[in-house]
Amino acid sequence: MTPMLLSGFTPCTLAANGVEIHAAVGPKRDAPALLLLHGYPQTHAIWHKVAPRLAERFNVVAADLRGYGDSGKPATSADHAPYSKREMAKDQVEVMRALGHEKFFLVGHDRGGRVSHRLAMDHPDAVVKMAVLDIAPTLAMYERTTMEFAAAYWHWFFLIQPAFLPERMIGADPQFYLQKKMGESLVRGVFAPEAWAEYVRCFTPGAIHASCEDYRAAFTIDLEHDRADRAAGRKVRAPLLALWGLHGVVERCFAPLDEWRRVADDVRGGALPSGHYIPEEVPDLLLEALMGFL
Repeated sequence: MTPMLLSGFTPCTLAANGVEIHAAVGPKRDAPALLLLHGYPQTHAIWHKVAPRLAERFNVVAADLRGYGDSGKPATSADHAPYSKREMAKDQVEVMRALGHEKFFLVGHDRGGRVSHRLAMDHPDAVVKMAVLDIAPTLAMYERTTMEFAAAYWHWFFLIQPAFLPERMIGADPQFYLQKKMGESLVRGVFAPEAWAEYVRCFTPGAIHASCEDYRAAFTIDLEHDRADRAAGRKVRAPLLALWGLHGVVERCFAPLDEWRRVADDVRGGALPSGHYIPEEVPDLLLEALMGFL
């Protein structure tokens, strides 16, 4: 996949935190490091419109989260801990260390933004600055769930059902599910054909189960970790840029800057004229915002 969508990047697979993590590493090895983390149900291919241009100034690492893409999909447990954002964040810290980066910039979209939030909490010395795309903090989104949000983000409440109900239902026709889940953006031509082919290729039975576990963890053990941070008064120390889609659910149902300021010390940001898939919908505007901030 990488040579087709990320010209000049080197694909690699690294052992990290007991799992193999697949990543594409940019050519500018002597530059400040920048880690890009994707969301559901995608892979690092989501960055193909912005990563090459970011790589002109940064040593870009675009990684597949555990459970997604070509990364490992370890067995789960009753408490869903293997797919907690704590473990997924530790994966990425170890990947960056293996590549020689003790400190790095960080950008996460969707689930990758949630991993980024936990990474900045658990490994504060590793993050120079961070950006999160089209999310509010997980705990805030669950605590402030409304009928409008539940109807729009139905998959949040479908994927957390006990195994293997959603897995079997999705597995009956995975491509149909992807087309319905991402249908509006698909119809609008947001996804390059090569990127869409990657999302379909990587949506395997293993990835379907692992991604359900990602959401089950978000509904259980991740909330425990977030509540513990809140009770202890811990916040993200790194400067944080929050960007979200003006035409998306986060804009309609939440006050993202207010919510991020409850969990982080230094927050700025705003809406971009986009839907959910910001890196593929408005890459030029995203690049402008990221370059100005990073």
